[in-house]
Amino acid sequence: MTIDLISYLGFDGQCEAAFTFYAKALKGEIVALMRYADAPPEIQRMPGKADRIMHARLTVGGRSLMGGDTPSQHFAKPQGFCVAYQADDPAEAERAFGALAEGGVVTMPFGPTFFAQKFGMLIDKFGIPWMVNCERPAA
Repeated sequence: MTIDLISYLGFDGQCEAAFTFYAKALKGEIVALMRYADAPPEIQRMPGKADRIMHARLTVGGRSLMGGDTPSQHFAKPQGFCVAYQADDPAEAERAFGALAEGGVVTMPFGPTFFAQKFGMLIDKFGIPWMVNCERPAA
């Protein structure tokens, strides 16, 4: 049996742009991108929103990140969580942090801490909070 915990991000019409941005920033691959227009006719559709994304999946380093465009009446600003990106190479972690921060807001600058070689936090240009971490090598 295989079990995985996967973050699922909700957007208000920005899912495709966000996942395209994440694929580039994290050197990942979008492996699924289903629009509401692609759903079978019996599936409830959002009027005038057929181009919105029902489901997206991005793979990075063998892991997945998923998301979709939430119906506008159910969308809420993300809070109380963050997506964590873990790299074992400080240069790669710094590169990813810089790419994710493009157009966003850095809430903790990327740098060394007592618990990591390098660590930083940001809210990307789509409003999604991120932590980027490069742990210290095990003693």
